[in-house]
Amino acid sequence: MRIATWNVNSVTARLPKLLSWLESAEPDVVCLQELKCATEAFPAEVAQAGYEVAAYGTGRWNGVAILSRVGLEDVRRGLDGEPTFDDASEPRAIGATCGGVRLWSVYVPNGREPSHPHYAYKLRWLEALRATVAAEAVQDRPFAVLGDFNIAPTDDDVWDITLFDGMTHVTEAERAALAALREAGLTDVMPRALKYDTPYTYWDYRQLAFPKNNGMRIDLVYASAKFAGSVSDAYVDREARKGKGTSDHAPVVVDLTL
Repeated sequence: MRIATWNVNSVTARLPKLLSWLESAEPDVVCLQELKCATEAFPAEVAQAGYEVAAYGTGRWNGVAILSRVGLEDVRRGLDGEPTFDDASEPRAIGATCGGVRLWSVYVPNGREPSHPHYAYKLRWLEALRATVAAEAVQDRPFAVLGDFNIAPTDDDVWDITLFDGMTHVTEAERAALAALREAGLTDVMPRALKYDTPYTYWDYRQLAFPKNNGMRIDLVYASAKFAGSVSDAYVDREARKGKGTSDHAPVVVDLTL
């Protein structure tokens, strides 16, 4: 089974790229983030390409989905005790069982800056994710949370840690939240890089970040022992980031032998 996660940065704007990539990479399941479209407006072309779709979006900046050609069951939108921001619920998490594997596609809040209310919301949201994981990961089936976590787990996961002093994505509290996820029984599945030494997954559109490889590893796969023990390969599909009209993220692809 081939499972992938990709922040597409607008599924509508990226639809030709997505359809082409689905055809070439042939994933069985894809977790998408940052749809920027309402649930009912998710492009029908994806289903026409052979994928069942479970989407969760409001048409603004967020939105998540799971695409599957191996079944789509027990779909759940939102987390246990999920907090709101500015009194509104944001579509940032969707779970489904695909071919016997339980998956969550998540788009963790950015946090903006440590002094901003969005940062406190990010930490509350991550605690809700941990509670949901703790309830679901104990079941006897492969389980994984995949998506854009907006956190670099270590200093080595950013191109220059000295440039991130006082910024989100690398703070102690955010990394502690990732540690809490691991303590709930999950492992960080480390992908290999197709080029360079570090498997970055995100490069800013500005300042030639991609050709300079000034990237970050913030798109993660956190997996149960049964999932992680079945991984035969994992890689960042850097080729999908190339060219015009791409997302600023690359897909992370995981192959399982179940």
